[in-house]
Amino acid sequence: MLNWNKLKKPIIALAPMADYTDEPFGLICKKFGAQMIFREMVSADAIVHGNAKTFKMLAINKKERPVIQQIFGKDPKTMAEAAKIICKISSPDGIDINMGCPMQKVVKNWHGAALMKNPALATTIVKEVKKAIKIPVSVKMRLGWAKPDEILSFAPMIAKAGADLISIHGRTKKQGYAGEADWEMIGRAKKLLSIPVLANGGIFTREDVIKCLETTGADGVLIARGALGNPWIFSDIAPTLEERIKVILEHAALQVKHYGDYGLILLRKHLVFYFKGIPHNKIIKTKMTQVSFLGQLKDLLAELVAEQHNIA
Repeated sequence: MLNWNKLKKPIIALAPMADYTDEPFGLICKKFGAQMIFREMVSADAIVHGNAKTFKMLAINKKERPVIQQIFGKDPKTMAEAAKIICKISSPDGIDINMGCPMQKVVKNWHGAALMKNPALATTIVKEVKKAIKIPVSVKMRLGWAKPDEILSFAPMIAKAGADLISIHGRTKKQGYAGEADWEMIGRAKKLLSIPVLANGGIFTREDVIKCLETTGADGVLIARGALGNPWIFSDIAPTLEERIKVILEHAALQVKHYGDYGLILLRKHLVFYFKGIPHNKIIKTKMTQVSFLGQLKDLLAELVAEQHNIA
């Protein structure tokens, strides 16, 4: 069974991102060195009510492991029951509780970061989930709802409730994703905790990874947006255009295998990131948002290569 304390440090993991951190992208990041995959959050209510679409999101490819499945919700009993069901269905290596999502559609129902405004409820959720399952329970949170120092009281309570690991995003809910992540505040929280801590937010390069670890003293990092279109961040590789295209096609094949032809439509949001920083004309950019078939994607990539050669 996974033991956070015995894992090789620093832990470099893929963060859970809604609509992004699925099996295909997890496999791509794992290939380039991600030690751990935190899967995108699923609704505890949907799990308990037997939602077929949500159940499909739980499938784990053995090549992704270790995989931590994130859940969100507000009712302690429902969260605990959902964790038990997930363990039976897909046997993840850990369960992560979302207490950090800042999206309005999530917090308006007292899910995600809203739980930081109710420590009593948050700690009860942790206790109930811990009692329900045998695998490790972690919690992802922000620095606070409105003030960054809220983490200094909230994180220790979550640890005392039984969390095996805490991940901290270096912004408050009110900040959303704006401004710089406050790694120093994560470091202050880390000093108050005896359990492992992963730092999250503002990590877009390998240099950021090193600086974040030095500043926070954390046991590892969760890389989120910095991995989109850039799985090489896990291995410190600067890919050539040809290498980038090879991975795009591999990602596309995984999308089709996992989702059918609809996988290419879902790939569109990834393509925008894969092409970021590569000069290309507006026509190619428009075509990226219209890819529906593998043949279209191959033609688009060939067009991109030809354009780049002309530029050179």
